[in-house]
Amino acid sequence: MEIYKFGGASIESAVRIKNLVDIIKDQSNGPLIIVVSALGKTTNALEEILEERLKIKNYHPKIQNLYSQHHQICQELFSDPKHSIFETLEQWFFKLKNCLLEEVPTHFQSRLYDQIVSFGEILSTKIVAAYLNTQNISCQWVDARQFIKTDSNYKEAKVDWEATELRIKGKFTDLLQQGVVLTQGFIAGNDLGETTTLGREGSDFSAAILACCTAANSVTIWKDVPGIMTADPKRIKNATKFDDLSYTEAAEMSYYGASVIHPKTIKPLANKKIPLWVKSFEKPKEKGTKIHDYQVAHSQSIIFKENQTLISFQVKDFSFIEEKNLSLIFHVLDQLNIKINMMQNSAVSFSICVDNDEEKVNKLRDLLKTDFNILYNKDLQLITVKNYKEEGLEDFTSGKQLLLEQKTRHNYQIVVSDLRKV
Repeated sequence: MEIYKFGGASIESAVRIKNLVDIIKDQSNGPLIIVVSALGKTTNALEEILEERLKIKNYHPKIQNLYSQHHQICQELFSDPKHSIFETLEQWFFKLKNCLLEEVPTHFQSRLYDQIVSFGEILSTKIVAAYLNTQNISCQWVDARQFIKTDSNYKEAKVDWEATELRIKGKFTDLLQQGVVLTQGFIAGNDLGETTTLGREGSDFSAAILACCTAANSVTIWKDVPGIMTADPKRIKNATKFDDLSYTEAAEMSYYGASVIHPKTIKPLANKKIPLWVKSFEKPKEKGTKIHDYQVAHSQSIIFKENQTLISFQVKDFSFIEEKNLSLIFHVLDQLNIKINMMQNSAVSFSICVDNDEEKVNKLRDLLKTDFNILYNKDLQLITVKNYKEEGLEDFTSGKQLLLEQKTRHNYQIVVSDLRKV
């Protein structure tokens, strides 16, 4: 059995959805579970709609635009104007406009976020499943929220693996006997029957969860790139594709900010020795990159991570940074679910580089300002060179202000600001 995951770019138009069907027909040889993200930039649009609703602005034009985009795709896919997908589309947008958004509270915004943003995956999978069934591909639509169970840590929910595996094992096996099973990425459910999400770009993780719980032979993530590259080819002209990567190398690349694979995806697959393919939906017959239990000499890779904030903590009485200070900082970081992308300490300060989430960064500062003097810079770039060579490192700081630098045996990291933007 195989798991295919299709991201937003691979289904952003009727042409791309038709291409998905061709891939399934050409590439699949046995039982298949398909995990699908929201169409194109739908998640971003839903985030904007929620933000405008919370600010008591007129969000209805944005809902209408989103409806029109989905309706247009349906018109191009379904020749019968009376196909049930059009009524389904109406029903779900009615629920979005007249139920959830009209009853928006001013508190519990993370919970509300999950209930609303999840509409993207529901809509996309309804459309794709309906179209597959018109193309002589028997397809069973499954609500991931009934199978992938999590805690109630909205926006970044943690999977209850025991409950999830128990729900998936028997039911999915039965459904696969009837044809392709299609479900949503990114979304899950808690014990209260509410929608939760697995973190931004979490559809890859959804595919890994299903693979582990069904003992799949492999997972394939279909992207708009030929595979995993040694660097962003838009930035580094001589970037090349990895044909093979070890689980460890791929996990480190995702941790440092490589955008091809969601950071949580690798671990469950590595534990079960399930290979992960990254392939191009534009050129599906090309090999792509295979991530598996692979022993190879370490290759250099370059990872750029944008929208970073550098925060430095100094003890107010000018004493040294000690273990108790670090313990306090790490405790608050854990409370706020803030991931450190780079850290460095000296005798009198401790610095961290984190994603530029303004809400979380402000809370962090508020909770620690009594104990520390806090300095910060935002809109920065984190550059990581794995398995670096000394020659050429100066190229990464050209035209930039160097704020933090760190070298280990294998990795070179810098936090920089672009002087051209100052």
